[in-house]
Amino acid sequence: MSEQNTELYIIRHGHTVNGDEKRYKGHIDVPLSEIGKKQAYALGKWIKDKGLIPHLIFSSDLSRAVETARIIGEQFGMSPQIDTALRERSFGLWEGMSFEEIEKGFPEEFGRWKEDPFEYHPPEGESTRDVKERVEGFLTKRMDEFKGKRVFIVSHGGVNRVLIAHFLGLPLNNLFRIEQDYCCLNRVVIFPDGLSLLSLMNAQVF
Repeated sequence: MSEQNTELYIIRHGHTVNGDEKRYKGHIDVPLSEIGKKQAYALGKWIKDKGLIPHLIFSSDLSRAVETARIIGEQFGMSPQIDTALRERSFGLWEGMSFEEIEKGFPEEFGRWKEDPFEYHPPEGESTRDVKERVEGFLTKRMDEFKGKRVFIVSHGGVNRVLIAHFLGLPLNNLFRIEQDYCCLNRVVIFPDGLSLLSLMNAQVF
């Protein structure tokens, strides 16, 4: 890589226990499944085989992300730095519930959410804008440290979408046009003039 460019490898955590259930996990601390552990190992091996050695690895503090980051980092003899700013969006009282259960149990709040999915926050939870501000705070704090380096960021689907949208200059209403599968890899190159290039998105190597 050019010493002048910054490379961010944005990774979603691997498959989780009960990961096939369509429920809003948010801050619920769900571990990786055996499938997820294999996904993380395969991704780490693929990255290493490509010679893409990281200078830094950052992870959300939730165990599904930490496990993924550690499995990848072990292949480079590195441990992740943990940052709570990278944790998934909090869905508050809705965590652990399905879409249908939310609609039935919180009909009024559900209607407000559908009307304004980016500004509305669930009871005791975060809005998408809250997550955006949290993630941008992380970038403001860390970007000087990241300059000219290859950095792995292991996080969650919601946070990854916010990161990608930030670097592409996309408004919040385009977030859900960005797919993020388990243990996928995204690559953002940031040039010295500040221009960002998304050169890889939602790639799976297993």
